[in-house]
Amino acid sequence: MENIVLENNEFLRQFETKIDNSLARIEYAEQERKIFLTKIIIPDTIKDKKFEEKFIRCVLEVLAERKMKVVPTSPKIAGFVRRNKNYKSLLPVGIKL
Repeated sequence: MENIVLENNEFLRQFETKIDNSLARIEYAEQERKIFLTKIIIPDTIKDKKFEEKFIRCVLEVLAERKMKVVPTSPKIAGFVRRNKNYKSLLPVGIKL
C-alpha cells in the first residue's frame, strides 16, 4: 500500500484519507490543547488488514508533530495506544489506558 495522504477536514471534525475509492476517517473533538479521538470508520471495501493500524499511526504522528495531547475515546484507538507504548507520551496527565 502506498503512503497515506491524510487530510484534516476541520468542518466535519475528522481526519480523512481516500483508499480504493472509499473514505476512511477518524472523527475528533478538540478542546484547548487536547484532541479527543472519538470514532474510527474504515469502509468494508478496504481489504488491507493492516490499514487501520497504519491510519491510526499516521494520525497520531501528525498530532505528535503539533504537540497535541490525545484522549482516545474510541476503543480501537485506545487499544492501539495501549499496544504501542511509544504513543503513551501523547496522553494528558492523569489519563491511563
